[in-house]
Amino acid sequence: MAELRDRMTRDLELRNLAASTRRAYLQCCSNFVRYHMKPPAKLGESAIKEYLQRLLRIGAGPETLKMNVAGLKFLYGVTLNRPKVVERIPWPKVAHTRPDILSGTEVLALLKAIDSMVPAMVLTTAYAAGLRVSEACRLKAEDIDSKRGLIHVRLGKGGKDRYVMLSTTLLTLLRKYWAQTRPAGWLFPGYKGQPLSPDAVRKGLERATKALKLKKRITAHTLRHSFATHLLEAGTDIRVIQVLLGHASIRTTARYSQVSAKVIGSTKSPLDLLGTKKGAALG
Repeated sequence: MAELRDRMTRDLELRNLAASTRRAYLQCCSNFVRYHMKPPAKLGESAIKEYLQRLLRIGAGPETLKMNVAGLKFLYGVTLNRPKVVERIPWPKVAHTRPDILSGTEVLALLKAIDSMVPAMVLTTAYAAGLRVSEACRLKAEDIDSKRGLIHVRLGKGGKDRYVMLSTTLLTLLRKYWAQTRPAGWLFPGYKGQPLSPDAVRKGLERATKALKLKKRITAHTLRHSFATHLLEAGTDIRVIQVLLGHASIRTTARYSQVSAKVIGSTKSPLDLLGTKKGAALG
């Protein structure tokens, strides 16, 4: 089994999948093998369906089920080169819930509540530029172009580079941070010459959320959702937001920056227009 795990690890790396995705796929497949206590090469479609049904019985949610399906499809379709085994395994339907959005005041309070300087700067950078936490963690000093007011995001999701805005406020904070820490290599260094782990940033965020007793569901990605929504509320064209977020499709951006509660709340009901000059257009 160690050889198969190494082969799958290599296949995952060659496709440049995110480290968190690689770990999740490997864990799902390891759990599948432990459940059946047989090599995957000796198992087929019925064994996969039995395992997925077992996950449902023990209360696995749709996101967990989807991750397991994705991992097993990769194992059989790529590493074992047996795509027919998984071609009839359906993708579970996952409900698209609206993410919680932080107000500007909440964002400011949250960033100030981070109890460690480096994670605080990572999250501040992530919000200021709409970055994924993994993208912010992998920034280097040379990626900050102060002359042109840009941040160069290298090898973002899908292995694509892009440029995002460099906030003047963020630039001031980064310069203070640089003067205090003088990081070598990675702008936000972690353990043994590696960039700071996104997990370390998330833990800092969890502590801050608890300290503030915020009731909203807050993850590192909440700041990215809030970035997109705040730009939309400020009148930024959704196509510009699409480029900043690095989305290939405008449909993806539309899910991130759906019409906000603020916009909905300020929209006049047609009832308010009846009997007024503006209401004349209604006939």
